[in-house]
Amino acid sequence: MDDAHLREAPLARDTVLRGHFLHVVRDTVRLPSGSEATREYVLHPGAVMVIPLLDDGRVVLERQYRHPMQAVMVEFPAGKFDPGEGSLGCAQRELREETGYSASEWAFAGRLAPTIAYSDEIIDIWFARGLRQGARALDDGEALDVTATTPAELLAMSRDGRIIDCKTLVGALWLQNVLSGAWVLDWQDNPAP
Repeated sequence: MDDAHLREAPLARDTVLRGHFLHVVRDTVRLPSGSEATREYVLHPGAVMVIPLLDDGRVVLERQYRHPMQAVMVEFPAGKFDPGEGSLGCAQRELREETGYSASEWAFAGRLAPTIAYSDEIIDIWFARGLRQGARALDDGEALDVTATTPAELLAMSRDGRIIDCKTLVGALWLQNVLSGAWVLDWQDNPAP
């Protein structure tokens, strides 16, 4: 499909903010009509989300306070890439650091772009099974509870608004389709990161 009539051509970029985590830029672009406009957005290094499956059929979730929301949110384990880190390595690290679990099998499910209007963030979705409990290694300043719930309860929390986190809602969709057999995963035994 030819998208040339929709594309904007970048002309210039200015940094608006470069913080510890956020890098906000303002691009000047040429619109398909020929006029110019500005686009402000967040540059993001990318991230992963893990859907950890326990042997008893439950999934591992986290409860974490999120300052922008001023609330404790229910989420699947997730985190951003460290410099030079690959997707699977990041997924393995985040699962271990945040929950204490390691997994013997991993399957890449897909990707999501949670905030396309104001960020270039892409989150890789991973499933993990064959979980073994170990010690957590939370980042400085990180506080979260690790919980487990059934897929049915996860869907109920998604439906009634107890879960509103975008990536976790997408994870629930993936889980529902994988468990029903509609979507098939390619599981790998103990893959190298």
